[in-house]
This record gives sequence, C-alpha cells and structure tokens, in this order.
Amino acid sequence: MTQDKSKHFGARTGASGKAKKTPGAFPRPTPPAKGWRTGPEPHPARPGPSAPSLAPGPAFRRPANNLIVIYGFHAVREALRGRRRKVLDLYATEAAARRLEGEIADAGLCPHRVTADDLARRLGVSAVHQGIMLEAQPLEPLDLSDIVSQSGIVLVLDQITDPHNVGAILRTAAAFRVDALVITERHAPEMAGVTAKAASGGLEHVAIVRVVNLARALEQLGDMGYLRLGLDSEGEASMTTVPLRRPIALVLGGEGKGLRRLSRENCDFLVRLDMPGAIKSLNVSNACAVALTLLHEGAEG
Repeated sequence: MTQDKSKHFGARTGASGKAKKTPGAFPRPTPPAKGWRTGPEPHPARPGPSAPSLAPGPAFRRPANNLIVIYGFHAVREALRGRRRKVLDLYATEAAARRLEGEIADAGLCPHRVTADDLARRLGVSAVHQGIMLEAQPLEPLDLSDIVSQSGIVLVLDQITDPHNVGAILRTAAAFRVDALVITERHAPEMAGVTAKAASGGLEHVAIVRVVNLARALEQLGDMGYLRLGLDSEGEASMTTVPLRRPIALVLGGEGKGLRRLSRENCDFLVRLDMPGAIKSLNVSNACAVALTLLHEGAEG
C-alpha cells in the first residue's frame, strides 16, 4: 500500500503561468493532485447489482473471501480511527476525502480519486456510499472465550438475516458498550457493506463471535455464568419483573419466526416487553434498544 501523510488532498500542482499555445498542439494533461493514488489499479471487479451503464472508471479488487468493503462516512471514519483491521485501499471523491482529511493522513493512506458514478458501478446504485469506500481484510474470528467483560452484556442473534436490522443492532450495541455480538456462521449477513453502513461505525466497536451451533453456544454461555434472557413478545415474564444479574446474554430471534425451539430451551427466562400502546411488538432492532435500556437500569453492575 502506498502511503502519503500529506493532508492536502486535491491540492493544485505545477506552474501557474500560462503556456504559449502552439497551433495544432494537444493540451498538456493536468498533473495528478498531490495526495492521490496514481499508477496501476487493482484487478477490476464486477459491477454491483442494478448498476447503470456507466463510462469505464477505476478498477477495484475482485470480491474474495479475504476482502470486505466498507462504505459511508461514519463507517469508514471509525474503521480508520479504530485501526483494528488491515486496510488495503481507499477510494474517495475529492469532497469526501476532505471530510476525512485528518483520519486519512493519520492512517498514512493515499486514496484513489473516484467519482460517485465509479462507486455506484462497484457497489450498486442503491448503496448510500457518501463518496467513500474502503477495501480491507475481515477481522480475525473470535471465540466465546475471547469475550472481555466490561458491561457484562452480550447479544445473541438467532438467525437475524436482514443487514439493516443487524447494523442497527450493532449501532445500539456500541452505544451501550455491549461486550460482544454472537451470531451464527450461516443465516447471518456479512459484517461489511450494508451491515457496516447501517451500523454507522458500530461494527468497529463491538466484538463479533461466530458460532456453528447456537444452542451449544447458549449452553456454553450458561456454563460461563451468563443469565440467558430470550426476548419474546409472548414471554411468560415481563423483563421488568425478572431478577437480573450480570453477566447477561440477551437472545434475539429472527425476523418473523422469532426464537427457535432449541434457543428457547437454552434460555433461563423468556421475557417480554410490556408495551402500553395498541401495538405490542417492535422491530427486532428497536426491541433490542428498549431491552438494553431496561437492562442498564435494572441490572446490577
């Protein structure tokens, strides 16, 4: 990776005087702005979904198992600040690079200058990229034994597949300083792209633990001393009446189907949120936020 600690992205270079015009001569190409990547580009990637027919632009890396993309201002900013993952390349419009001028310089990066259309070609026209995209490597996988207890709360997702929901949960988890997010290897969205954008930087602040078998993971959490609370709109107890103690594992069910049978059986309590209005159930990410608020108010530290 080329590194350039200059903070002057897009600064003009070259002489300021006017060159004498020669009849029939072609104009000289404008020198590249200082602080921008030039030279060979990575291997080209296939267009994102529903991308329109656009003029050829810069090449991006091809999708691979050891490659993720993170886009959007807050998501990229926190990835640069956190320095938890290996960054491969940064692509930005001039305006977006100026907004993250300090973070880019501190990370020692030299971004590729692109247009919004270039990013739409890579990410798809529906991606809200805000003019910036990061290519990086995934974080190292973690095990349940790697969880460092700070707040004494972990979230366990039982096959929640919508990246917007998982991203919103990550954002809330980061705000409440949740120790970890436990997800399954399958039936879970990629921890990048749409999920990272919806998390608004939260992905960089919450440990992610992937497990093959969620029921066994819940058993292990019980052996580790966690109070396992399954959030269910039909739960037999209200969350406000259950005797709480930390550490707590809050288990959230998938969209539509809720908690699976084995997940329910491996919870110490099935709890509900008592809502005063006509609608008694919430979107899973909203329910997560309400539950975490109650846990922080009611559980002893």
